[in-house]
Amino acid sequence: MKEKVNKIVSNLRIVLVIYILFALIASFQSYFGSKTTFDNGLEYNKYNNYVIFEKSAEHLRHGQDLYKLYPQEHWDLFKYTPSFSAFFTIFNVLPDWLGLCLWNLLNALILYFAIYYLPKISNLKKGLLLFIVLLELLTSMQSEQSNGLIAGLLVLTFGLLERDKVFWASLCIVFSVFIKLFGIVGFVLFLFYPNKWKSIVYTVFWSTILLVIPLFFVDYNQYIKLFSSYLYLLKDDHNASYGFSVMGWIHTWFSVDFNKNIVVLIGIVVFLIPLVKIKLYKDETFRILMLCSVLLWIVIFNHKAESPTFIIAMAGVAIWYIISEKNKINNTLFILAMLLTSFSPTDLFPRQLRESLIIPYALKAFPCILIWIKISYELIKKRENNLETIDQLGT
Repeated sequence: MKEKVNKIVSNLRIVLVIYILFALIASFQSYFGSKTTFDNGLEYNKYNNYVIFEKSAEHLRHGQDLYKLYPQEHWDLFKYTPSFSAFFTIFNVLPDWLGLCLWNLLNALILYFAIYYLPKISNLKKGLLLFIVLLELLTSMQSEQSNGLIAGLLVLTFGLLERDKVFWASLCIVFSVFIKLFGIVGFVLFLFYPNKWKSIVYTVFWSTILLVIPLFFVDYNQYIKLFSSYLYLLKDDHNASYGFSVMGWIHTWFSVDFNKNIVVLIGIVVFLIPLVKIKLYKDETFRILMLCSVLLWIVIFNHKAESPTFIIAMAGVAIWYIISEKNKINNTLFILAMLLTSFSPTDLFPRQLRESLIIPYALKAFPCILIWIKISYELIKKRENNLETIDQLGT
């Protein structure tokens, strides 16, 4: 029985079919889901987030402000860059049912291929990784979010850097930043590899291209206005909430009002401490643990982190667990992450517990916070005389 399960999990094609099916199921659930009626009497599609994205492409073409409410079309604001609006022109020309399917497939397949592109990890472990994150990916796709795409781009950046494909790694990380700014943390990964000037040149090259693309749709003056509106939105958005984050956890557990910037600053300091160990940059496990730290950090220190955002963090959790020693502490942390982070938003978890404990006390973030602390501890205590290769881990 175990051999059959392992054969299925390690079969690239079977896992690919499962990912495609989950993306299509999430799309059809959203497309055919019941509409939501707001207090203003307007009805909105269940796939509202996708509508926000694809309508932003129209607003860009028509020279409208991307960052104001359009209640006749959708609820909530567009919070991405003008370049992302230009990218969504591809989907805007398609009927909603097809565009929605392709959008979710893009999120699922980028993450799928990124994980299979990880070096020196067996197909069985890669299959396990994909199954671990599948439920969290489904949560993100059911909200038509871009987080699966961002997780995939960050993981793919690592895989490309490990293979010295700096040109394409730069594209992945720059594209992630032009979707959501927190992808900028991923640039830390470039420190571990040679040819840093080449990385800088390629980053400037791709950044320039992505910056220029919206100018095919709007003139320079309108573009400047859009960026001013975007920056104002980000500033206003920063003060809005604590989210499922370290800040949200501290606030809900201890009822403390505090400056979020101080917490983020402490998080930055702890995150950067391992980077002083320059001699460890040649250690494969050090590099992949830093990838895990990046994936977790950008979620748990994001004051706007929502449930669908955690596919990024769970990608970090899954990679960490697969390559880590299977001891009591690591097993317990992983089980907590699966229960509180992945299962809590689903119907598999008791609704009463979710509404009375998980959401009010930011418990979805709690295991990820603990795991990030554990990873940071492992990185800080790691010694040069304890070098390991990736394929030696997780046994």
